Amino acid sequence: MNTRAIVFSLAWMLPIACLAQSSGLTPLFQEEKPLAIKLKVSLKKIRKETNDTIFFATSLHYKDSEKVSWDSIPIRIRARGQFRRENCYFVPMRIKMKKADTKGTVFEGNKSLKLVLPCNTAKTANGLIVREYMCYQLYEPATPYIFNTRLLNITLEDVDKKKTTHQLLGFFIEDDDVVADRFHGKEIDSTNFHPLALHDTTSVRHDLFEFWISNTDWSSTFYHNVKIIQNASGSYIPLPYDFDMSGFVNAPYAKGTPELGTTDSQTRVYRGFCRSEPLVQHVRQEYITLEPKMNEIISQYQSYFDEREFASLKKYSDEFFTILKSDEKFKQNILQKCRKK
Repeated sequence: MNTRAIVFSLAWMLPIACLAQSSGLTPLFQEEKPLAIKLKVSLKKIRKETNDTIFFATSLHYKDSEKVSWDSIPIRIRARGQFRRENCYFVPMRIKMKKADTKGTVFEGNKSLKLVLPCNTAKTANGLIVREYMCYQLYEPATPYIFNTRLLNITLEDVDKKKTTHQLLGFFIEDDDVVADRFHGKEIDSTNFHPLALHDTTSVRHDLFEFWISNTDWSSTFYHNVKIIQNASGSYIPLPYDFDMSGFVNAPYAKGTPELGTTDSQTRVYRGFCRSEPLVQHVRQEYITLEPKMNEIISQYQSYFDEREFASLKKYSDEFFTILKSDEKFKQNILQKCRKK
């Protein structure tokens, strides 16, 4: 496919992607401004309970930017994830809420949400959360198949420690079922199919994105940190999540993947399965065309970082596009590195 055809194809597909993303959004994800929430929980109790069927009752207080007073709804909450449960002071959580309790609120249409929190109370922790949140934002222009997210200003009170209140940044991630419903499809729990059975174009978009942010903490063989939905046409679509181990986030606890020959999180390794070269070249051009949009998204979060940190983050992102624009580097890093089995 020549460059003109690629650009025409991309120009035709992007409005479709935008339409798919804008339709079926619940009120929570129709607003981009950070939502203020308050939580009162026992971090010790939540961290200790490893039975995923056990939830703890509490209330979620929230306030939209235009409101003066706080509203609240009853929720149930539990910890999720293994690594951060064992290594972090704060743990990611799953929140469940009843349909009747959310009616007429910003949470209407959501029965379950993932809540992502910083790992600890370090000064850099909130910056790492913003980086991880940015990964979700950067994936949106590439494909309509994404998890919507909402940035949060969180006041978290740990009931185990009197007068211990933490001011945190965090974000909500919508539930898998909501994404599947948006595409009139269903979530797939089975992993008994080969990665090459996944939709080819969407898979290459996903694999190049993971390479961009230097995330190796995923698998399309065991479907680790990748959810699969089947859309209305029957295609199997990968949806990535949990980017805290990526080089883009560059968390202190992310030490690379020794089995892949990396000792730090910022060494990029392409982990996608080999697909037809014309298809890979097509997706390559999609990303090159999207570079200005991606840079615009990154710039939106510049205020969360000091000048030196933001320059380093931008430089790291730019290195991906340098690889894409060089035939030789693209061949060495992508075409010759794809997985054959």
